[in-house]
Amino acid sequence: MPITNQSGTFNIGDRKVRRLGYGAMQLAGPGVFGPPRDHDAALAVLREAVASGVNHIDTSDFYGPHVTNQIIREALHPYGDDLVIVTKVGARRGTDGSWIPAFSRQELTQAVHDNLRNLGLDVLDVVNLRIAFDLHSPAEGSIEAPLTVLADLQRQGLIRHLGLSNATSKQVAEGRGITEIVCVQNQYNLAHRNDDRLIDDLARQGTAYVPFFPLGGFTPLQSSTLSNVAARLGATPMQVALAWLLRRAPNILLIPGTSSLGHLRENLAAAGLALPDDAVEELNHMADIAA
Repeated sequence: MPITNQSGTFNIGDRKVRRLGYGAMQLAGPGVFGPPRDHDAALAVLREAVASGVNHIDTSDFYGPHVTNQIIREALHPYGDDLVIVTKVGARRGTDGSWIPAFSRQELTQAVHDNLRNLGLDVLDVVNLRIAFDLHSPAEGSIEAPLTVLADLQRQGLIRHLGLSNATSKQVAEGRGITEIVCVQNQYNLAHRNDDRLIDDLARQGTAYVPFFPLGGFTPLQSSTLSNVAARLGATPMQVALAWLLRRAPNILLIPGTSSLGHLRENLAAAGLALPDDAVEELNHMADIAA
């Protein structure tokens, strides 16, 4: 039995996925731009992830751009019936690798068609609208216009489900007035816990919450508390950080990313790590220390 089975399952819309998934962002080159350093290694990571039971892959056509989706297609197409590929739109890349908001009807429509083509799909399982009033953190602003464009594409049969990324609670509520929101994808981890209330609200509503940068982002979490708990449990700090997220709420779905087979195996092993209550209590205070 794949170890990922031990993470449990949760629904994204009408699709049931294992709670420990995989994020494809790091399959692109440095700065999420250009081709990977090792193309064959990227293919191997994806194939091992799926062989290990992962059935939720997070991606976007603006990773690369186009690179990660083309690698996913090369590695995994034709896709298994239970594989759910979640992508996002709302940004594009400059020739210098910069991240540029892309909210117009034309840009969003083109992004959906780019994702379909590069992934080799007729319909996208889930599309998240990446809200970019602030590229680095949620910021208020109406999402009615861009989300209405995506809802139109959904009615055309190009998208099954819609979600939001980099969203505030107010934007989630606004989005629900336009279409069903099946998931919210924001930054959240042991040390960055601004979304505690949102996570609990979404859990009560049966909506998935997908934390990006679950291991702290490009600068991994560093904490004596985390290291001490990991040492006591015979685990790595990253495994403990992921196990804490799985314990935090039943609607949390993890998408840790890596381009390394070794790190992939380490991350997936977190599904089998049971955190004792005293360790959870210690870890819960990390956000207070970080603040």
